[in-house]
Amino acid sequence: MEIFALIMLGLLQGLTEFLPVSSSGHLVLFGNLFGVEETLFVSILLHCATLFSVVVVLRKEIWHILRNPFSQEGVNLMLATIPTCIIALILLPFADAAFSGKFLGVSFLISAFLLFFAERKNENRFVQGGSVTARQAVLMGVAQGLAIFPGISRSGATISAGLQAGAGKQSCAKFSFLMSLPIIILSLLMELCEISSSQLSLSISPVGLVLACLTAFVVGALSIKLMIKLTSRSNLKYFSAYLVLIAIASFILL
Repeated sequence: MEIFALIMLGLLQGLTEFLPVSSSGHLVLFGNLFGVEETLFVSILLHCATLFSVVVVLRKEIWHILRNPFSQEGVNLMLATIPTCIIALILLPFADAAFSGKFLGVSFLISAFLLFFAERKNENRFVQGGSVTARQAVLMGVAQGLAIFPGISRSGATISAGLQAGAGKQSCAKFSFLMSLPIIILSLLMELCEISSSQLSLSISPVGLVLACLTAFVVGALSIKLMIKLTSRSNLKYFSAYLVLIAIASFILL
C-alpha cells in the first residue's frame, strides 16, 4: 500500500509542479490521507525528480546560463536566488511545522488570492514576449522565499509577482521554472545534512521512493512543455477557483 501511495504522490508531483496550484501542498494533503510519513523529505525528493525534468526540457536555457553566468539570464537568476535564500532561512522553522498539514487550507487560499488579483490586473495587458528584468527577478525571488509554506504555490507566487511587476506570462512561467533549480538543490542538501547529523532512520520504502521519483520525472518531462503553454496562456482565475475548492477540501479532511 505504501509503494502505491508513493507512486501516486510521484504522479501528483509530476502533474502539479508545473501548474500554479502548489505541488507541495498537494503532497502534504494526499500524503496525510495516504498515511505517508516524513512528508517533508518525500516532498523534497519528488521536487528533485521534477527538477531533472526541468533540466531536460530547458537544457538549452540552462546551458546558456552555465556558459554565460553574467548574462542577463544568469544575473537575474542570482538576483532571484539571494532574497529567496534569506527569506527561506528566516521562515524555515515555521515551514517545518506547516508540513504536518497545519494552515494548509489558509495557504491554498493565499495562492488563490494572489492568482486572482494578478490576473485581474493583467486582463487588459497581456504581454507575451520579452525577458524578465532585474527588478522583476528580485520581486519574483522574494515571492519564491515566501512560498516556502506548503499550499502557497511557488510558481503561482513567482508568476503573480512577475505579472504585478509588468512582465509577460510566457517570460514569467519559464523564468519561474529556472528559479526553482538552485533552491531545490539547496533544500535537498539541507535536508540530507539534517538527517545525517541527527542520525534519523527513514521508515519509508526505498523501492517506493525510487518508483515515485521515476514517476515524477517521467510525468514531469512529458507535461512541462504543455504546462508552460497552459500557464502562460490560460486565465489564472481558473487556477484560483480550483485552489479555493482544494482549500475547502483541506479544511474538511485535515
